[in-house]
Amino acid sequence: MPKVRIELCRDGSHTLYSETRGSYYHNPNGAVEESLYIYFERPGIIEALKENKPVSVMEIGFGTGLNLLLLANLAKKLESKSQISFTSVEAYPISPEEAGLLNYREFVVYPELFDEVLEIFPSLHSGADAITLKKIGSVNAQIHRCLFDDFDPGAHHHSPFTHVLHDPFDPEKNPELWTPAVFERLRLLSGDEAMLVTYGASTKARASMAVGGWLPARAPGALGKREMTVASLSEPKLNGLKRLNEIRLRDRWNAGEFKL
Repeated sequence: MPKVRIELCRDGSHTLYSETRGSYYHNPNGAVEESLYIYFERPGIIEALKENKPVSVMEIGFGTGLNLLLLANLAKKLESKSQISFTSVEAYPISPEEAGLLNYREFVVYPELFDEVLEIFPSLHSGADAITLKKIGSVNAQIHRCLFDDFDPGAHHHSPFTHVLHDPFDPEKNPELWTPAVFERLRLLSGDEAMLVTYGASTKARASMAVGGWLPARAPGALGKREMTVASLSEPKLNGLKRLNEIRLRDRWNAGEFKL
């Protein structure tokens, strides 16, 4: 179990500080604001919900459960008719007691959804099946308690992912989740027009994405951060963003210029 402490962000929402990793789970300027911008506005999930399009999310790093909560809250708030699935992988879940102390109930329109998300955490420590299946509002959620290397969507993966929320600790603290092999596997699990988003903006992370088959682009960062990264498997999906030269990034990676 990770050793964490609760911290109050500038927007009033909670985040966690991992004493194990020496890193925050979210931007200390605002956990909720950051998540809404990076993981829902930038990749077009909000627009997809408004247009009642299918939304199939893959998240790397369940953490506090905030992204699942925000997705369920948005779907209900927008009265979306979308078919929504949410798959997440978490190797080291926080305890139910720690999750229960988070103040996210105050930041959603439907606080009962937070209580439903809280019900997931005991199962992540139960020692039972490594996959927790639960419906949160209109979202069909499955949380896999395992390392990403051991992640097997199996029969639970009914459709290609439309959106990938890459939300592990940064490449210096959690390098094993920023490798080309990880991004290649995510590509193979995703649809042809899938969008991948992350708070990360390092050149080596973008090069790793390019080697894994993604087309990376720059986007303005959240809450004081200059940049974040948006990637896709479809060039038209990146219109309006500053594209990066994925060929050059791959060449630099293959030449050994970057190390994780």
